[in-house]
Amino acid sequence: MNNVTKDIFYIGVNDHEIDLFEGQYDVPNGMAYNSYMIADEKIAVLDTVDKNFTDQWLSNLKEALGGRKPDYLIVQHVEPDHSANIGSFLSEYPDVTVVGNAKTFAFITAFYPEVEIKNALTVKEGDTLSLGAHELTFILAPMVHWPEVMMTYDKTDKVFFSADAFGKFGALDVEEDWACEARRYYFGIVGKYGVQVQGLLKKAASLEINTICPLHGPVLTENLQYHLDLYNTWSSYGVESEGVFIAYTSVYGNTKKAAELLREKLLEKGCPKVAIADLAREDMAESVEDGFRYGKLVLATTTYNAEIFPFMNQYIDWLIERNYQNRTIGIIENGSWAPTAARVIKAKFEKSKNITWLDTTVTVKSSLSADNIAQLEAMADELMK
Repeated sequence: MNNVTKDIFYIGVNDHEIDLFEGQYDVPNGMAYNSYMIADEKIAVLDTVDKNFTDQWLSNLKEALGGRKPDYLIVQHVEPDHSANIGSFLSEYPDVTVVGNAKTFAFITAFYPEVEIKNALTVKEGDTLSLGAHELTFILAPMVHWPEVMMTYDKTDKVFFSADAFGKFGALDVEEDWACEARRYYFGIVGKYGVQVQGLLKKAASLEINTICPLHGPVLTENLQYHLDLYNTWSSYGVESEGVFIAYTSVYGNTKKAAELLREKLLEKGCPKVAIADLAREDMAESVEDGFRYGKLVLATTTYNAEIFPFMNQYIDWLIERNYQNRTIGIIENGSWAPTAARVIKAKFEKSKNITWLDTTVTVKSSLSADNIAQLEAMADELMK
């Protein structure tokens, strides 16, 4: 148990048993499921934790309570990693008032039909709840990243409880760079909903915030503008880092050679950063993250059954699903007898906004030719403009 402020306690847990978050995201450093308690004349608990940590969480809660009983359970997000212990909590404290919006209670019923809520308080945008010295204001944030999501602002300590926003992968007892895993988390889970995140940021801009308390990742207390600026860049689909990301698939190594040669040429020409990934072997979510991080993307792949190689197909689908836009894209295609990759790739991005295609497309027929090397030189020059 740790103090966030004098009256606000962290009562969450670390999960080092999990291998895939939401069944798909690799989390080698585990996950944190955050829960908080505000102690005042009345006591409010904000969210619960994953079902595998019931005993630990209830123990943390009881330690923070110090013999008192809670008055409110505020449910900001009903995804099971945060709501699975609502029933356990109410078994211990049946008279507590559960606070949520109309969709919150509909979702609780859908997930946990066996849970009986004796006292419920339905709140709307801007509603307030006084705990004594602490006054809480509720902020609805639908589709950041579920429709029932709401957030809570404590005016007294200027703490913003941000639900899944500003979260990251990784348990709290592991030291790692915030931005890397927060970026992968954002684009994997929230990335499609940039418009909604922009709306949330406009609401947050009117608040004086000293601390951000997300449901995953560390409590943020320093350099908050850095985190807010990153969220603004990500949610507006802006360019975070100058450079080029090369994503490739290769069957017999020739497309890989083309991708690596392009990388060499870009570095020789002074490109500030060139990231490269083999989509068949590297974490797909990491590659999605880099696709959004940089302003220029090169897709290098083979023609496969008159389409494109499966990992490249999946990668593009992940980008498009997350509203990929405002980027420059180049294509290196390989096809021994009937190359179609460039045509297929361009068709997949037809509905994407503000995509600029490089004039140079490199078409390899089996192995690199002298013409291909000249084309890669031209592509590098174009990317450096």
